[in-house]
Amino acid sequence: MNFLSQFSRSAWYWLGLLLLTITLEGTALYFQYYLEELPCLLCIHVRIIVLGLFVVALYGLFARCCKWSRSLAHFLVIGFSLGLLERAWQLYSVENGEGGLGSCTMELGLPSWFALDKWLPSVFEVKTTCGYTPELLFQVTMAESLLVLSAVLAIMSIVLFLTTLFDTPK
Repeated sequence: MNFLSQFSRSAWYWLGLLLLTITLEGTALYFQYYLEELPCLLCIHVRIIVLGLFVVALYGLFARCCKWSRSLAHFLVIGFSLGLLERAWQLYSVENGEGGLGSCTMELGLPSWFALDKWLPSVFEVKTTCGYTPELLFQVTMAESLLVLSAVLAIMSIVLFLTTLFDTPK
């Protein structure tokens, strides 16, 4: 438990989360612009959630010394990772023909005060309808890898959040 307590206060966790989000966004942009795999509505939702994780990781990095700020950051990571898990499940379901195609449109539907698709269309504009995700390595698709990654992230963030809550000052 001591290791988890130290890890939840560590800058390394938050730096690792920052690196993960940058890698995910970079990979998405590589697939979009170099491999010409255009993003669908669900893919853009994933990008927005990953952007949220990036912002929370920055906050967590600078607020990790205060127990309540750290707890809030871990709680927000739980929320974003569960959102990522839900979107990854939707991508996986669509990819395997299990539904969800009716809800996949070409309109992102963000409110005007948060119009990421208008402010930064090169990253957040929907370019195609949902249907499949490209293969990464060893015949594992992007949806499958996101499903596993988001589940691991959700479990890890729940454990770290609980560790932070029950952490006693020394």
